[in-house]
Amino acid sequence: QVQLMESGGGLVQNGGSLTPACASSRIRFSANAVAWHRQAPGNEREWVATVTAGGATNYAGSVNPRFHIYRDNERNTVFLQMTNLQPQDTGVYFCNTFWRRQEYWGQGTQVTVSS
Repeated sequence: QVQLMESGGGLVQNGGSLTPACASSRIRFSANAVAWHRQAPGNEREWVATVTAGGATNYAGSVNPRFHIYRDNERNTVFLQMTNLQPQDTGVYFCNTFWRRQEYWGQGTQVTVSS
């Protein structure tokens, strides 16, 4: 079974930092683009950042330059380093990728930023 597994969410204060992680036991992230998305209560899911197979990165304007996406090939894990977190960053953070013409999503990890 192909799975993406997020971890590393939590509760932080305004201005704090978190680094959620996305891992997979089947999909080799070094050969696939991986993206982070988030969904706040009552809102649609929105794209946050992407790291391509070649290592190029792209960010939504609302998180650049506070967030940094990077990949650890040895651990086959993609991280989203989030700094200077604001209450509007609160939401469930999901990672996703495409593999063998199918799209895969993780179950999400909750990030809550208190004001």
